[in-house]
Amino acid sequence: MSSSLPIAAGWLSLPSVPDGPQLRCWWARPEPAAGQPRGAVLLLPEVFGLNAWVRSVADRLAAAGYAVLAMPIFARTAPDLQLDYDAAGLAEGRVHRDQVSAKGCLADARRAIAWLQRQPGLEDRPVACVGFCFGGHLAMLVATLPQVAVTCDFYGARVSSFCPGGGPPTLAVVPAIAGDLLCICGDQDPLMPPDELQAIQAALAPTGDGRRRELLLAPGAGHGFMCEARPDFQAAAAELGWQTMLQALAMRLSG
Repeated sequence: MSSSLPIAAGWLSLPSVPDGPQLRCWWARPEPAAGQPRGAVLLLPEVFGLNAWVRSVADRLAAAGYAVLAMPIFARTAPDLQLDYDAAGLAEGRVHRDQVSAKGCLADARRAIAWLQRQPGLEDRPVACVGFCFGGHLAMLVATLPQVAVTCDFYGARVSSFCPGGGPPTLAVVPAIAGDLLCICGDQDPLMPPDELQAIQAALAPTGDGRRRELLLAPGAGHGFMCEARPDFQAAAAELGWQTMLQALAMRLSG
């Protein structure tokens, strides 16, 4: 399969459910003529919402052969949020971040995954979860769902000290994760100090049963190094992160 396929992409609202929020998602996948998708990916954005950069990640993954659903993580407070990478955008995003709960996130992720697993070529196949920044933190929670075969958590901060909505820190869920888990961040990320990295490293101890547990540190990279629109973008680290993600997805979704 080509590494740069023609794609179809656009906004899509998932079917409504009682007591559930609107989930207006970005849906990107290879054109039908390219053949069956290599697998399905649930994509969770930064606090800046489903902005142009997150949508470009979905499109790029689609061009690599994957069907990608980028899901709003603030569906209950700001379902259409798209923010700029500036101080005002960060402040607004954090307001909505502080209203997210693990319970709500998991409920939305279950809906999204169920929808993905009903799509042609994806029926009942395992899915991947990829998240960035706060979306990376949430991806570690979503990794506990049984349908998730591999998770890439990019610079998901505070997993050792915080869980959205309260309760034990998110890192405590790692033993319940049945699939692979990769945590990818920069070794100069101020939001992930040494004690956080040490806690993540300890939690990702090898399981001995074939599940991949790995903390990958990109040399010289800060927070948000994957995003070309952010000041901390670093091309070499972004390429390392991208290739690591593609290899992880191929191992668990394309076999």
